[in-house]
Amino acid sequence: MALMACRTKVSRVLNSSLVEKTGFLRTGTSVNGFSGRILDDPCRRIGHFRCYSSFSAAVASNEPRLGLGGFEVLGLKDYYEYRKSLYGEITHKALLVDAVGTLLVPSQPMAEIYRKIGEKYGVEYSETEILNRYRRAYSQPWGKSRLRYVNDGRPFWQYIVSSSTGCSDSQYFEELYHYYTTEEVRFFMLRQWKAWHLCDPDAERVFMSLRKAGVKLAVVSNFDTRLRPVLQALNCDDWFDAVAVSAEVEAEKPNPTIFLKACELLGVTPEEAVHVGDDRRNDIWGARDAGCDAWLWGSDVHSFKEVAQRIGVQV
Repeated sequence: MALMACRTKVSRVLNSSLVEKTGFLRTGTSVNGFSGRILDDPCRRIGHFRCYSSFSAAVASNEPRLGLGGFEVLGLKDYYEYRKSLYGEITHKALLVDAVGTLLVPSQPMAEIYRKIGEKYGVEYSETEILNRYRRAYSQPWGKSRLRYVNDGRPFWQYIVSSSTGCSDSQYFEELYHYYTTEEVRFFMLRQWKAWHLCDPDAERVFMSLRKAGVKLAVVSNFDTRLRPVLQALNCDDWFDAVAVSAEVEAEKPNPTIFLKACELLGVTPEEAVHVGDDRRNDIWGARDAGCDAWLWGSDVHSFKEVAQRIGVQV
C-alpha cells in the first residue's frame, strides 16, 4: 500500500511540475513509464531547480531533463524510441478517449440553453449568473451517493439545474434533460442544430486508420447512461471497440478503476494503452495512476491526427 501511495504522489508531482536538477548521474530504472538515470549527489547538495508546466514543455528542446528525485526525463524523441523498443513502430496497442471536451462538446453554451428553455418556466437569471451558480453547484460534494452519475443521472442533474436556475419545475428539467439526449432540437420556427458536435472533424478518418493499423479504441467518460444514445446520434458509436461509462462501471475518473475496466474490455494491459483527455486531474492523473500513458488534449496534443502520429500511425 505504501508503494502504491508513493507511486501516486510521484505521478501527480511529475504531472504538475517537471524538475531539472544539476548533479552527477548513474544508470538507473524508470519512474511512471519514463526511462531515466538516477542522480548521485555525494555532497548532498540541494542543487538548482527549473520547473515546467507540462511534460510537453519539458521535452520541447529534446534535451535530457532531471526529474523528481533526480530521475532524468528523456526528450520526446528518446521517449518514442523507448516505446518503439518495447512495442515496435506502433507505440500503443490501445487508445482511450475522453468524451465531453475531447471527443465531443455541446453545440451551444450551457448557460444559453438553460436560459432559453427556462424563459417559459420563469427563469430570470442572466447567462452569467446561471454559469456561476452552475459552477458552484457542480463543485460541491454530491452527498446522496459516492457517484454523481448513477444510471440515468437524473437526481444529480435535477440538483444541478435547480441550483443553477432557481427553477425546480419538473417539466423544465425534463425538457433540458431531453435536449442533451436527442440528435436535433428546434428553437423558434425552423432553426435547428445538434445538441452536441464532434471536436475534431477529422476524427472518423483518424480512428478508422488507427483501427486498420490494429489499435483498439475505447471511450472513457464520466457520464450517465445517455452517453451511448449521444454517440449513436453523432454516428460515432461504431468507431469504438468499447465504451466505459462511469454510470455503468460505478467508478468515476480519476479513479483508476474506470481506466482498468476499459483496458479489460479491450483485452490490453494498462501499459499498452494511452489515454487522451482535457482534464489534468481526471484524465491525466487518473490514467497514469492506472498505469496508462496519458496526453492532455489542448496541450500535449491538439488533434486526433497528432495523436495517431504519436502512436506511429500515419493518416
